[in-house]
Amino acid sequence: MDCFLSPSLASSTDLDRSGFPALFRSQLQTLQVNLGYRCNQSCTHCHVDAGPWRTEMMAADQVALIPQVLEHLQLKVLDLTGGAPELHPQFRELVVAARALGVEVIDRCNLTILNEPGQEGLADFLAQQKVRVVASLPCTEEARVDRQRGRGVFERSIDGLKQLNALGYGDPGGELCLDLVYNPAGASLPPAQAQLEQHYREALLHNHGLRFNHLLTITNMAIERFAKDLERQGQLQTYQQVLRDAFRHDNVPAVMCRSLISVNWLGQLFDCDFNQQLAMGCPSTVGTLQDLLHVTPDGLNGQPIAVGEHCFGCTAGHGSSCGGALN
Repeated sequence: MDCFLSPSLASSTDLDRSGFPALFRSQLQTLQVNLGYRCNQSCTHCHVDAGPWRTEMMAADQVALIPQVLEHLQLKVLDLTGGAPELHPQFRELVVAARALGVEVIDRCNLTILNEPGQEGLADFLAQQKVRVVASLPCTEEARVDRQRGRGVFERSIDGLKQLNALGYGDPGGELCLDLVYNPAGASLPPAQAQLEQHYREALLHNHGLRFNHLLTITNMAIERFAKDLERQGQLQTYQQVLRDAFRHDNVPAVMCRSLISVNWLGQLFDCDFNQQLAMGCPSTVGTLQDLLHVTPDGLNGQPIAVGEHCFGCTAGHGSSCGGALN
């Protein structure tokens, strides 16, 4: 199967072309925290422009607020991202504190971090804490992964998956959940998630003896590094139009921002990770982690969500969120 196959694009006749439909938050369930932009990789599709040269990292006093917010708002999920979130010196401390509250912790893991110097025992730690690992693997073919993520990344990713499998991650019916993430390489939408998942499952088992729980397909957003690459290729406006043409109104109620709030490394709040990179703050008066300690668990219900051109990426085709396709 061609890992970069695009699905048929569904056109919309009911969309107001002057802008994206208004969105309002429902019950908040997930706190997504970007712990910093430092990463051991520099992928071409990265919308946060992360890399080894980045120094931005969340301060200790802000990290200390996170368990307080989780408990105060009775949140169910802490979603940790970056960069490579594991490179934050308080990553493990934060995971332990959240798990002690009974909160599910998601680690947005690039897999190669499991083999980095100084990260010895990371896979064992994740298993001990029953952290859900959401791991990037944009294709099952070595050449294409290395072209998108860097030379040698595919082989190191396979090694990371073997570590996780050896600990019980990906076992059907087991406690340790391992999900893989697919991103297209260029200016196209992901194919149908279920169809691609079956391909991944067969290819990884046959070629490497690997198993996983779910495949999540995520649309690339024309933000930061990916947007600059598209602009250099003269494809930026074309890609934005592809997303608009593929808009599906049925996806709007299920977009992730309705039940999630995003926190940047400075402790500032945004309606999603993409808004964070575009510096589009929450329209409400609640603007920081500290502010969240002064609202009730349902205090953000009905608040407006900041929307823009990039939002068409979440509603195009099969839909896209940090949890994969919407339908």
